[in-house]
Amino acid sequence: MGRIHNTWQLAKTSWAVLKKDRELLWIPVLSFLVSAAVIGVVLALTFVTMSTTSSHGDTSMSVNPAMIVVFVVGALVLGIISVFFNGALVAGAHERLTGGDPTVRSAVGRAFARIGGLVPWALITTTVGLVLQALRDRAGWLGRIVTHMLELAWEVVTFLTVPAIVIDNVGAIEGLKRSASLLRNTWGENIAARVGFGLLGFVLILPAAVVVGLFIASGWTVLMVIGVIAGAAWVAVVMVVLTALNAVFQTALYLYATTGMPPTGFEQAPLEQTFAHK
Repeated sequence: MGRIHNTWQLAKTSWAVLKKDRELLWIPVLSFLVSAAVIGVVLALTFVTMSTTSSHGDTSMSVNPAMIVVFVVGALVLGIISVFFNGALVAGAHERLTGGDPTVRSAVGRAFARIGGLVPWALITTTVGLVLQALRDRAGWLGRIVTHMLELAWEVVTFLTVPAIVIDNVGAIEGLKRSASLLRNTWGENIAARVGFGLLGFVLILPAAVVVGLFIASGWTVLMVIGVIAGAAWVAVVMVVLTALNAVFQTALYLYATTGMPPTGFEQAPLEQTFAHK
């Protein structure tokens, strides 16, 4: 219960900070729109490069090297987009937590200024993700458990890499080293905090899922359409807010870890418990 309470306090504190700069919520929206455009291009290229064979009137599709290249390049581009806009959110949060008044333009501009660290990091972490995914697809049940554990370990160790790159203007490798150094002795509490944010999202989405289910169960087409649209909109809002809150939390955690002092707005937050050494 203590960890759940801590997570709730961190979420409330992060929201209190975010409310001062609600325009930053447009950053994850922009990330989604750009990603959607890239996915559309990838799907179109996949269709163009798809191999088809016909036999006895039946048409079958098969994977070819061109499709694999399209998929890998698409995944890398999506990784760059995700990391870049995460960097923009961190930049905006850092500006606010250090007494500034960020805008979408200033946050994105600072992310562009750190592009030399963000893009290599995106390529590294996306490649690791692709390799682990490939291993999991070819592994048995024990192998899948191991790869899931490796993914979790990677996410924990790299959690503060983007803040390190954006705030301290270091390269991808140095950012990874700093993140690993800060978190290697505190992984348990950090996992608890991150899982807590995930549970918070689940709690927020659950009522919408129930309402949508009831609308669909009614059998009325109009209610079904309204329910699905409203539910999708609510889930989108929750995801946007949680993405921004996570970036604020990342930034505050990095500042606390590197300075030993809670940043502005987090003076009463349980950051010291998130970084409680074992």
